[in-house]
Amino acid sequence: MKERLRQIAIDAGCAGFGVTDSGEFAGVADAIEHRNETGFSGRIRFTFKSPELAADVRRSFPWAESLVVISWSYVPEAGSPGSASAGTGRIARFATVDHYNGLRRAAGAIATELQERGHRGEVLIDDDRLVDRAAAVRAGIAWWGKSTMVLDPKHGPWLLLGSIATDARLPTDDAMRRDCGSCDACIPACPTGAIVGPGMLDARRCLAHWLQTAGVFPVELRAPLGDRVYGCDDCLDACPPGFKRLGLISDTQGRVDLLDLLSATDTELLGRYGHFYIPRRRPRILRRNAILALGNTYADCGSRDDGDDCSHALVVLADLLAGPDEQLRLHSAWAIGRIGGSEAIRLLAEAQGAERVPAVRSELAAALAAATGATQE
Repeated sequence: MKERLRQIAIDAGCAGFGVTDSGEFAGVADAIEHRNETGFSGRIRFTFKSPELAADVRRSFPWAESLVVISWSYVPEAGSPGSASAGTGRIARFATVDHYNGLRRAAGAIATELQERGHRGEVLIDDDRLVDRAAAVRAGIAWWGKSTMVLDPKHGPWLLLGSIATDARLPTDDAMRRDCGSCDACIPACPTGAIVGPGMLDARRCLAHWLQTAGVFPVELRAPLGDRVYGCDDCLDACPPGFKRLGLISDTQGRVDLLDLLSATDTELLGRYGHFYIPRRRPRILRRNAILALGNTYADCGSRDDGDDCSHALVVLADLLAGPDEQLRLHSAWAIGRIGGSEAIRLLAEAQGAERVPAVRSELAAALAAATGATQE
C-alpha cells in the first residue's frame, strides 16, 4: 500500500514522499511555547495559538496511526520577480499563483486511495492542527534549516508541505539526518535581522509576517520593506540548495503594478489574489502594503530634478489620504513623506488641517517633518 501511495505522489508531481507515525513531535510544543513566552512569535496565531494541539495530531484525530507526508516544489513554475522599477511591487514566489493546487490534488488522490482501501484519510495542508515542518523532517523528506524553513537536497527551501492522517499502519521512514553544516547564508540575508540565530526567527521583525498581519505596519520596518507587497524570499534566495533551480527560471512573474492594485475594487483584488492569506478577506491589507511599497519605490523622487516622474503616484496617494479608511490615510501620509518634494509637503499640510484622528495626525506630522527636512537638505 505504501508503495502505491508513493507512486501516486510521484505521478502527481510531488518532490518528496515519506511516512511517519502519528505520535507526538517531541520538543515541538515546548519550542513553540518558548517563542510565545519570549515574544518571538509576534502576532502569529496559527500553530502558535495551541502548541500542544499542533504537536500531537492524535489530539485532533485519535484514530490516526500514520502520517503520509508529501512536499511540492514550486520554483520551476513560479518565475522570479523580475527587475525592480518605480511603481511596481514584488510578490514572493510561493504566492505568484496558487501553487498549493498541485499539492492539494496529490494529497486528495492519496486520501482517496486510502479510503478506497477501507481506511480513513484526512488531508492536512496549511492547517493549524499540525506542525507540518516537524512532520516532514520525521518522515525523512526534509531537514530543519537555520532559517526555520525545511529543505531537501534537490530543491532547497522551495517546498510546500502537506500530510494525510490515516488509520492505516504503514511502514515508517527514517527521519532526515542532514543539516546545514557550516552554512549560515540565510541569517545575514534577512533584511531586518529577523533570524536572530540558527533556527530562531523573531516574527516581530519578519517582513513576511507583517505583510500578512492586519493593522499598522511598524514604522521601523517600512523602509526595509522595499517593494514587497506579499511575502519575502530573501532568506530562501540566499540558500545554496536550490540555486540551480533558480537559474532555470525566467523573469516573468512576481511583479505587480502598484497603481493598478490601488485602483482595483475589493472584488477585483480578491479575484486576483484570493489565494493569499488575507485577514477576514478584507483587501485593505493589500492596499496598505502597496502604499508602503509605492512610497519606497519612489523614495525621494519628489526632491530630485532628475528622478522618475512620481506625480501620478502622489495623485493616487492624495486620494487615499482624503479617503474614509484611517489606516490607509495613515500609511499614505508616510508614503507621501517618503516621496518628498514641494507637492508632498503641500498635500501633507492640507491633510493635517482636516484630519481628526490622533494617530493619523501624528503620522502626518512625522511625514511632514521628514519631507520638509529632506527638502531643506
